[in-house]
Amino acid sequence: MQLGYTIVYVPDVAASLAFFEQAFGLQRKFLHESGTYGELDTGATTLSFAAHALGDLNFAGGHVHADTSAQPLGFEIALVTGDVPAAHARAVAAGAREMAAPVAKPWGQVVSYVRCPDGVLVELCTLVGS
Repeated sequence: MQLGYTIVYVPDVAASLAFFEQAFGLQRKFLHESGTYGELDTGATTLSFAAHALGDLNFAGGHVHADTSAQPLGFEIALVTGDVPAAHARAVAAGAREMAAPVAKPWGQVVSYVRCPDGVLVELCTLVGS
């Protein structure tokens, strides 16, 4: 097996795609004409967004909506960059909320965390040892 997709349920798929394009420089790959599903080009694994309504159809008991949760979900998307402080500043300028400022970790990685307007928690990081 291999990881093919990460799908995040959000209130507005087009808005999430636009935010990730602006904040992180990712390219839109696809947005379904219904507006309920879209994808970003992130390399081998596709980062996707689906409408909360689709999640509610898939799960009889519903699901936790990250955008209305007071705390971030116990799940993050990690985006690798050579310049975490610049990526962090760009994301915050685009509307992300700072969760943790960039910091050098003892294992040789620079890491920061932001929370997107749709509630998604994003880690911005360098490769370990870089």
